[in-house]
Amino acid sequence: MNFNLILALVEVKSGEFVLSWWQMLIIVLAIVIVVAIVTFIIARKLFANQLKKNPPVNEAMIRAMMTQMGRTPSEKQVRAVMRSMEEAKNKN
Repeated sequence: MNFNLILALVEVKSGEFVLSWWQMLIIVLAIVIVVAIVTFIIARKLFANQLKKNPPVNEAMIRAMMTQMGRTPSEKQVRAVMRSMEEAKNKN
């Protein structure tokens, strides 16, 4: 909102600014909407950064982890690990 528009809506009484109830309501609603939009943008950016830093675990990652531990993973072992991770995630 333009500051001049806000001043135009304000009545001047003996040097004080007095807002009627509907003017105050409009200002409060505008502030709430702006805060909600800014909060949404910040939360979305933080969530995207977290996903970039910590991507969800997939089967390729489990295979790579087992290979690094010196095991040759079978498809059955990989699926068992994925299933156990899903169950653990669903418990929480």
